[in-house]
Amino acid sequence: MNLERIDLNLLVYLDVLLRERNVTRSASVLGITQPAMSNGLRRLRETFDDPLLVRSSEGMMPTERAQELQPLIRQVLATIEQAVEPNKEFDAASSDRVFRIMTSDYGEATLLPRLLERLRDEAPEVVLDILTPSDMSFLEVERGQVDLVINRFDSMPQSFHQVTLWRDSFSCLLSAENPIVDRFSLDAYLQANHVWVSKTGMGAGMGLTPKDTKRLGWVDEALQRIGRQRHITVFTRHYQSAALLAQQKSLVVTIPTKAAVAQEGNPHLVIKEPPFEIAPFELKMAWSPLLQHNSAHKWIRRLIVEVAKSVEEEAAGNA
Repeated sequence: MNLERIDLNLLVYLDVLLRERNVTRSASVLGITQPAMSNGLRRLRETFDDPLLVRSSEGMMPTERAQELQPLIRQVLATIEQAVEPNKEFDAASSDRVFRIMTSDYGEATLLPRLLERLRDEAPEVVLDILTPSDMSFLEVERGQVDLVINRFDSMPQSFHQVTLWRDSFSCLLSAENPIVDRFSLDAYLQANHVWVSKTGMGAGMGLTPKDTKRLGWVDEALQRIGRQRHITVFTRHYQSAALLAQQKSLVVTIPTKAAVAQEGNPHLVIKEPPFEIAPFELKMAWSPLLQHNSAHKWIRRLIVEVAKSVEEEAAGNA
């Protein structure tokens, strides 16, 4: 292939086409006409000697060659963006930038209060727009429309950059007046009624029933490994709601320890260790390769890692 024949604009076109899989939407994203987008696709097909996108019953689908090209094209464009971006540091103290961060209320309750304290001191005009997992998709993160996702994930696109913020265990919340509070054994746990709380991955928890053991997440998978099953009577997607429900005398809530200890000052609740082993999980922060070299983005990522480390150190000190 003669590199002199390559129009870099075509690589931008291809990147958008492979994300949108629709010529009209791709033209809208790029701010060009639909005929211009169609012409760009024609030139791309000639350049790569491959149809790249073909029509199917499910719309435009990428060919095998296009799927191979997609991560390479993203990497090339991210490198070019880094090269042409002004080489200047982000001035946090004077910036009014809005950072869009997707996290569950687990992240909101455990990480964000500390983050806000740091922002008040170091970047008082910076704004956080907090989104929930149901507000967005991985595609929007991939496009750079969302700055960061902070959550627990079963899987995520390989193109994403990621870092582990901390590991957390599980604890049980129950009413101080719950009959089993002084005899919290495995048998008592299994005889109780339970509140299930979303494992908070993207799109997790849609249309669940107590029989969906493999979809229920870490707690129920741990019970399944020892051949047991709990009696779930309430499904919720919010940790704060679960903590309120735990105050009822007949309910037990099993949630991440960092979320449970937020209730330590509540005289109506007791925190117990689960009477069976549940594997710890990792809270991760992930972002699009398109934002990897952005100076403002590097600053907020570094700040969040520092805040997470301080949360971990405090938890270790209180242990």
